[in-house]
Amino acid sequence: MTAYLQRFLPSQPPLSLKERIRASLGALVGIAITGLGGAFALSQGLMAPMLIAPMGASAVLLFAAPSSPLAQPWSVIGGNGLSALMGVIACLLVPDPVMAAALAVSLAIAVMSACRCLHPPGGAMALTAVIGGGAIQNLGFGFVLWPVLGSSLLLLLSALAYHLLTGGLYPHRPQTSPQAHATEDPAPLARIGFLAEDLDEVLKDYDRFLDIDRGDLETILRRTELRSYRRRAQHADCGSVMSRDVVAVAPDTSLQEAYALMRRHRFHALPVTDEQARVVGIVTQSDFLHKPRWVAGRPRIAIRQRLRLMLAGASAPNDTVKDIMTTPVRTVSADMPIADAIIAFAEGGLHHLPVVRGGNRLAGIISQSDALVAMLEDKTAGGSPPPPAVA
Repeated sequence: MTAYLQRFLPSQPPLSLKERIRASLGALVGIAITGLGGAFALSQGLMAPMLIAPMGASAVLLFAAPSSPLAQPWSVIGGNGLSALMGVIACLLVPDPVMAAALAVSLAIAVMSACRCLHPPGGAMALTAVIGGGAIQNLGFGFVLWPVLGSSLLLLLSALAYHLLTGGLYPHRPQTSPQAHATEDPAPLARIGFLAEDLDEVLKDYDRFLDIDRGDLETILRRTELRSYRRRAQHADCGSVMSRDVVAVAPDTSLQEAYALMRRHRFHALPVTDEQARVVGIVTQSDFLHKPRWVAGRPRIAIRQRLRLMLAGASAPNDTVKDIMTTPVRTVSADMPIADAIIAFAEGGLHHLPVVRGGNRLAGIISQSDALVAMLEDKTAGGSPPPPAVA
């Protein structure tokens, strides 16, 4: 019986308390601003409702599910506006309120689907135009302009500002792997397992609406493949393959000295450590290529990098490593499985990872080449871990 009842619960990952509070406060702010806008419109003599119920549903999507395709800006404005328009048209064409309501919702779904702005509150918006009472029906097509489009715009602007100020991502951007080479080669994650075309064919055959961005779905599947590799891989750790004789530099090392070290040892990256050997950053060939300007063969901090440092609140640049290093830096522990390092390389578009021990102290460095050798050794060793026991 319990298993049957669980089928009625949605299958979704749990939200943290912080995210639940952020969503609730966002809806509070959004509806309050929208209501104040409606009150101002009433004070100016506009004979229209201050708030309409479907805006509450739009607020749920905008603040609690901002990554959903149903919550994106065009979905909100287009979905609410076009649905309201269909509701007004249905109300004018069909005298019977029940049939007019049915036609309004049906037309709203059809138009939103055709215009790629599906927004569930749109169905309620179309219904409101038909059964909202004489005050709304008397507005005619004016109902579409206010309160529908006006309130939708106020709520959308509130959501944009709120997510920006609280560190949220809205409008939603798919989480993709870095592609730094600007070539036609696919990103590292896209070179494993299935092809993007395979996913497109499956989605075409599936032929159902998915409340998830297509790019997010692909990224989730590819990261699942990587973690599947980690489960199948042998248990070599980063400490067994890392380079131990590491040349590190301090944040106050001059750019000229750091660059000379890289050339002398033919390194592509140098960990940056403090006086206690704790890793505080990393400086790479790419940092030297893009962040300083070169004057008479010597690196100097470029104007653009100076502006970045000023906006970040950093100390005044003085042509030292701290002015161009990447910080915070992704690190791995010496006892971390090499498969985890491979995942970090693939997902982050990284080439070198400092290896640390207790207290974030530098123990070594691992490169993509080190991980490749370990992976080949794992393949050569044959034999995979025994399959899980079946209960």
